[in-house]
Amino acid sequence: MLAFDLFSIGHSNIPAERFLALLREAGVNALADVRSVPFSRWSPWFSVKALVQQLAQAGISYALLGDTLGGRPRSESLYRDGVADYEAMAAAPEFRAALSRLAAAAVRSRICLMCAEREPLDCHRCLLVARHLAESGLAVGYILVDGTIEAHAATEQRLLALDDEDRDLFAAGQQDRLAPAYRRRARAVAFRQKAPAPCGAAKDR
Repeated sequence: MLAFDLFSIGHSNIPAERFLALLREAGVNALADVRSVPFSRWSPWFSVKALVQQLAQAGISYALLGDTLGGRPRSESLYRDGVADYEAMAAAPEFRAALSRLAAAAVRSRICLMCAEREPLDCHRCLLVARHLAESGLAVGYILVDGTIEAHAATEQRLLALDDEDRDLFAAGQQDRLAPAYRRRARAVAFRQKAPAPCGAAKDR
């Protein structure tokens, strides 16, 4: 079995008991919540208050990191044409500092990042956070619903396979293909700001 420094999971609508079992099977003892909005209307057991209680009963500590590692930045400078700009977010000092703290904590604890999306390639926890953790030398594993753990390198191979726009037969290698593949995927799935109502639109009465 591959050794991982840190894990990642998307809660989706997984039953609470199954979710906790997946964490236990991976040996996780700390959950880093990277949701900008730690609330779930459709799976209320993943809203922060209920989640913290369940984790505590399972002996798993909890930290909410959505303010610095979330996918919905507050600053307008971190959006491009209304879409969250992962490249700009990755360069932000607060993101880099939070990433360093997370990497340091991973030496002491078995940490799992958590967001909502089931598929890693649909989520900023993969395309933004785990990408840069992996680039710093950490081995990241994605806990999938069936209990298997996919290495980040394997996830990147799936990203390349999905990136139909990359048709450069003369690219020097995988690293040359990865950056634009990440950029296109992020552009497709990143958080989008709501468009403002058109001027003169009727207001609710």
